[in-house]
Amino acid sequence: MVTKTPALATQEIFLNMGPQHPSTHGVLRLILRLDGEVVQQVIPDIGYLHRGLEKLAEGLTYKQFIPYSDRLEYLSAMNVSHVYCMAVEKLAGIEVPERAEHVRVIMAELNRITSHIIACGALAMDIGAFTPFLHSVIERENFNDLFEMTCGQRLTYNYMRIGGVSKDLPPGFAEKTRRALDDLERRWEELTRLISENEIFIQRLAGVAPLSLKDAYSYNITGANLRASGGDWDLRRDEPYSAYDRFKFDVPVGRGERGPIGDSYDRYLIRVREVPQSMRIVRQALEGLPGGDVIAKVPRRLKPPVGEVFVRAENPRGEMAVYLESDGSDKPYRLKFKTASFNALGAFSSICRGVMIADLVAVIGSFDIVMPEVDR
Repeated sequence: MVTKTPALATQEIFLNMGPQHPSTHGVLRLILRLDGEVVQQVIPDIGYLHRGLEKLAEGLTYKQFIPYSDRLEYLSAMNVSHVYCMAVEKLAGIEVPERAEHVRVIMAELNRITSHIIACGALAMDIGAFTPFLHSVIERENFNDLFEMTCGQRLTYNYMRIGGVSKDLPPGFAEKTRRALDDLERRWEELTRLISENEIFIQRLAGVAPLSLKDAYSYNITGANLRASGGDWDLRRDEPYSAYDRFKFDVPVGRGERGPIGDSYDRYLIRVREVPQSMRIVRQALEGLPGGDVIAKVPRRLKPPVGEVFVRAENPRGEMAVYLESDGSDKPYRLKFKTASFNALGAFSSICRGVMIADLVAVIGSFDIVMPEVDR
């Protein structure tokens, strides 16, 4: 006589992941509903890093807020202050000199390179490969030297200014930048090959938490995460700002090479492939760098006319938008940032259902979330 084994009774549990957990890329708390190690629900709980930057802006002049914008997203501070300054310039009707526009693009793309380098290295570290992260930090240091050479800082730069940039590029900058790009070009392929073709790395990411193009649009996902899902959209090309319309570059789009389009591996690969394109832009900007001033003449006490503007830019984590309203004084009446990491977190509850806890770590890294951008 054959006896049936009774079905095992399971009980769902709730588990806190974070807010102080190294793989959450900042102080993020995820409330997990689990069936064993399988994730049934993810509830992001944010606010642990909230500093009230948008409210602080109401008590600062337009110029005084620039250092605060650097702190909003510390891995690409140049890009954040760039879009903020563009918003003020649009509000006040300030025309930026051509040389300053080129310098801004150079700095923004160098910052995009360093951001993507760290994103790829940190993702590898999150899923157990520590060596690639050390390589990425070393590569990033070469570009931090360029930032320090230009403005004296390596992380939060306070370099962008309303009307341009704080100072011109120093002597020898172009030559040192070209050498840094040449060195990275040789080593980037070697570094990414170390993990991109690694079977364990592929198995940890391929097919994990795919985000369809329809869902990407529904959650307003932008940037590399949207392009990984097949969305062929890049503001630098499709709605060019600053000096981007002067340069040629390609926009990588996810193709589902190891699994469904828009999985964690596609999100990783898009960033890998965007780095050479940013290097291509920087080389063109250095080659065609015009002469002239690097900052426009701006009143010491800037008082834009009453009105409102909405400006957006393609930052490393996706589109960052600034809504700015003036009441005619020298301080913003209202400042609002729209950030890509905030929208990416909104998709977690949907795409993480059914993944393992270990896979959840990979999903966070693949979206390249930075928490200061979420909480503000």
